[in-house]
Amino acid sequence: MPEAIVQGLVVLGGFGFIAAVALVFLRDITQKRHSVLRNFPLVGHLRYGFEALGEYLRQYLFLNDREEMPFDRATRGWVYRLAKREGGLIGFGSTYDLDRPGALIFVNAPYPVLEKDCVPTPGLMIGEGYCREPFLARSVINVSGMSFGAISAPAVRAISRGAALAGCWVDTGEGGLAPYHLEGGCDLIMQIGTARYGVRDAAGALSDQRLLELAAIPQVRAFEIKLSQGAKPGKGGVLPAAKVTTEIAQVRGIEPGQDSISPNRHDDIANADQLLDHVVRIRALTGKPVGVKTAVGGRTFIDELCAAILRRGLETAPDFLVIDGGEGGSGAAPQALADHVALPVAEALPLVVDALIGAGVRSRIRVVASGKLVTSAKAAWALAAGADFVNTARGFMFSLGCIQAMRCHQNTCPVGVTTHNPRLQRGLVVQDKAERVAAYAEGMNREVDMIAHACGLSHARGLRREHVRIVQAPGRSVPLSVLHPEPLAPSH
Repeated sequence: MPEAIVQGLVVLGGFGFIAAVALVFLRDITQKRHSVLRNFPLVGHLRYGFEALGEYLRQYLFLNDREEMPFDRATRGWVYRLAKREGGLIGFGSTYDLDRPGALIFVNAPYPVLEKDCVPTPGLMIGEGYCREPFLARSVINVSGMSFGAISAPAVRAISRGAALAGCWVDTGEGGLAPYHLEGGCDLIMQIGTARYGVRDAAGALSDQRLLELAAIPQVRAFEIKLSQGAKPGKGGVLPAAKVTTEIAQVRGIEPGQDSISPNRHDDIANADQLLDHVVRIRALTGKPVGVKTAVGGRTFIDELCAAILRRGLETAPDFLVIDGGEGGSGAAPQALADHVALPVAEALPLVVDALIGAGVRSRIRVVASGKLVTSAKAAWALAAGADFVNTARGFMFSLGCIQAMRCHQNTCPVGVTTHNPRLQRGLVVQDKAERVAAYAEGMNREVDMIAHACGLSHARGLRREHVRIVQAPGRSVPLSVLHPEPLAPSH
């Protein structure tokens, strides 16, 4: 190319650049929406650029291993290693701050249980004696509700396969039962949300026919009525229209390409008696155990529920309760609710267990704890506080490769977990991630047992409140049994 033409193109490009800068300058200085750009045209864009990149710069460059929220780097790294079967070993001591209020310390026994004397942590029956098909739950650690739609088809497939390998159950979430849930052959708990996705008739009412169809599937081992969840108590789920594909709409029984918005509560459940009416109806129809999932804001709900059970009879009680802490949440939620509504699981779980014990119905109802319980120490704490099982969603998301990009609601998840973009889903290789899901569940169960053995117990179901201490503000720890003393069961 002749030199004169090259020089001409360079000059033309230079004029074009200057013109573009001038146009941006004029646009900035005359617009009325952004004060920074109006006062500082051009350079003001640096502020917005740094703001957009800030969370990623902090995550990888500026925050230390124990500072990040909602899950710090040390916790995520621990889950990644567990999912890769690389062990939970560290060197040169822990970075866990034992002086921080809320820190967990387990009471080690002077003579821990020898490995030859350890026994497998037993499974527990759910619904035995109260329904036609009770459910043997084999794993302490299980997969919390994540709807198909909120997470991708490859993610559901990997979770289904991995859960089957590990022997844990998978909660479908409120989005209905997808073929991908059935693919791996795992045990499933079918969640009935406020919009009744997957169990509704043409008018949106709860369908007996659909319940019977689901109950006939051997893998569907129980049903769960969701009153609320920790991420957004008092508000229903929202799946943006961009994520409501034709397939997802078919599973949910709704129109594709429209926002999928759940009501903030069931329109036919407004008190404890109506809740128990639904439990009795679904259990009688399906023959399967029926439970309730809810976040808790105080004693009122559980006290009223216990009073209704005692008045109506133990046969009317839910077979299990899933107590979700206010810190829960694997999907999108309004920040006002996520930050400020519902008790954290550390307070909610002992409160519920104590109410059940005080009413004399604890042995009737299995208790499942949920809410940011992604490590074996948190799971062991939940068992000590009175839970029978632990559900986690984000722990399993990390095992799938989640990097905490916090784009779950934008359909742009860079690792394919919460997006329906085929190009991004390509990064989630189902077989590989299924093995990691299984490894995480197995590793969690194994390490919870390891903590129990250190406390002098032969298996994890022996953990009690006296086995764990909670660090208080002055830097001294107090036994959980002192902070939350168990009430005496009523004598009959």
